[in-house]
Amino acid sequence: MVSNLEEFREKRTLSDVLGAVPWWVIIIAIVGVYVLVSMVTSPLYIKAFKAILPGVQITLEVTFLAYLLALVLGLIAGMFRVSRNPILYALGTLYVEVIRGLPMLVIILYAGFVIGPAIRDATHKMVDLPMLSRAIVGLGIGYGAYLAEVYRAGIESVHGGQMEAARSLGMSYMEAMRYVILPQAIRRVLPPLGNNFIALLKDTSLVAVVAIPDLLQMGRLFISRTFRAFEGYNAVAVLYLIMTFLLSALVRFVERRWRIP
Repeated sequence: MVSNLEEFREKRTLSDVLGAVPWWVIIIAIVGVYVLVSMVTSPLYIKAFKAILPGVQITLEVTFLAYLLALVLGLIAGMFRVSRNPILYALGTLYVEVIRGLPMLVIILYAGFVIGPAIRDATHKMVDLPMLSRAIVGLGIGYGAYLAEVYRAGIESVHGGQMEAARSLGMSYMEAMRYVILPQAIRRVLPPLGNNFIALLKDTSLVAVVAIPDLLQMGRLFISRTFRAFEGYNAVAVLYLIMTFLLSALVRFVERRWRIP
């Protein structure tokens, strides 16, 4: 009986140890090393990477700038969505519902070929945004609607008594939001904010339709010159995976650093 109990404990301990091992990381690392070694030793892949790598900078630039714009727009719209002012609530709801109902590709095309020319014509060509800026604006507007709902959920998750307590101390509504509600709300919604950041990185591939030389567009240009679609798209996929894994690690670090105990 004692030996069976000891054997059960040993098996349970071994199971716990095996369960604690991040097997998905090990598998990805093994496969990743194999794929990278195979690619860097192939002249075709080396040529593909050299041609495509300049697009990484544009992709990261679009990602960070568009996400920064989305954070600002989402915060404003999210605060409108929880406002008791019917006009502000209606404006926030209109923005969220309309933008979320449109495909991201349509928003980018609209920003590139409708909003951009309209601003240029309205200012008599004094303000003529380059296509890169138009694409960033389109992505920022699109993701701002999704982040607005994230902010709204975070604000509503904070107990209403905290707003009442802040107002009773003499704070205005905006001061209470800034110093009491938003710091708690943002820390609570860090995971979905991080997920949207990673999703935005992948959606930057859509800016290729407006001829932005991002990672995907550079891959398409390489394929059109060499007719090597297999190597071209594989190189694009690997670079996207590397950026996604690195930014995911950054997001997890920020979440651990700023999470609510």
